Parts: sequence; C-alpha cells; structure tokens
Amino acid sequence: MFEEKFMETKTFYFNPIRECCYVAWDETGSCAFIDPGCYGERELQRLKDFVAQKQLTPEKILLTHGHFDHILGLEDVARTWNLDAWIHPDDHAQLVRSGQWCSQLGLAFKPFSGQLHDLSDGETVSFGRTQLRVITTPGHTQGGVCFLCEKDGVLFSGDTLFAGSIGRTDQPGGDYDQLIESICRKLMPLDGEIILLPGHGPASSIGFERATNPFLQPA
Repeated sequence: MFEEKFMETKTFYFNPIRECCYVAWDETGSCAFIDPGCYGERELQRLKDFVAQKQLTPEKILLTHGHFDHILGLEDVARTWNLDAWIHPDDHAQLVRSGQWCSQLGLAFKPFSGQLHDLSDGETVSFGRTQLRVITTPGHTQGGVCFLCEKDGVLFSGDTLFAGSIGRTDQPGGDYDQLIESICRKLMPLDGEIILLPGHGPASSIGFERATNPFLQPA
C-alpha cells in the first residue's frame, strides 16, 4: 500500500523548542508550510534557500495548532511569500497567548497580520494536486488538528501524537482525557502503514504507535 508517492516532505527543526516545521510539495512544484516555527532571520533563510533550491511555489500555511513554538515564523513566512494561514477557530486565542508566552520566555514575537482561514473537521485543504484531510483532535489544545494525505499515507500530527508519546495537556486548553479520546477514536483506526510526522521528534507510523505507545496500551 502507498507504494507510489506523489507528495514529498522536508523536515526543519526550528527554534529553541526544536519544533518540526514541514515543507510539503508535489510534482507541480506547489508547496505548503506546516507549522512555520522558524525563529529569526537565519532560520527563515533556511526555508528561503530550500524553496529556491527546489524551485517551489508556496501556496499556503497550515497550522496544526496555535502554540508559540509552532508559529514563531508565521508572520515572516506569510510576508515573504504573501501567504494566508489556515487554523481551527478554537485556537484563535492560542495565537494571542503565544505572544504572552514569548514575552515571559524572552523570545521575540511578531503577531500575525495576514488573513486567517478557519479549518473544520473532515474538510479538504489542497496545494498543487495534493489534498489533505483535516482531522480535529482536541486535547493538546482545543483547536488542535492533524492533516492526512490519504493518497500518500502521511499524517502530520502536530502535538497530538508523537513517536512513543502524546502531547502535553497541562497548559490552557489542554485536556488529557479528551486527547486520548481524539487519538483512539480518530487516529488509531487509520491504516497502520501511514507515516506519522509529528510536531516534535522523529517520524513513526500509526501501526507502530498503536502497538507500542505506552499511553495507548490497555491498562
């Protein structure tokens, strides 16, 4: 299954939190940025260089949620390529909180001044010929989502599900029971061969997490 791949991805580890920012593109050369956490001009330049090297045409910014480490480069990326951003409406407040968190941590933060579009469960967002299905997975934040490329068998899971772990739930908007329900009801039934690209750490697969993730095993 999923033998012929059309979408390609590149992972960038950005900012002091080592957040995973993904560039996803297909044979058309169109691409999307998922969780642009680049911090400062040097990290932004890495994105610019990659886009130029691959001769890509950025189309949009997709956000799995609104925590600061996932949006530190949102304003710069949007301005650089004149892009809109997509996020679940229940995480609009997280964008505001991100500025407050950065202030407390001594990090520079640029509020997003561009156009926001709301995501909803089950809708499809696209770039080039690639379609990503939105799966709402509240629990880490109330507006957390995952993006599933069913054709290629790839899931961008944000901070919902990691290799061997799950997202934290001790910050505003977090709910442990809700997160476990989201993962078990919406992600674990997916095909086991689907590659998991999380918001932090290494890649995994749905099947491997189903079998080994300590948070998802029977008591």
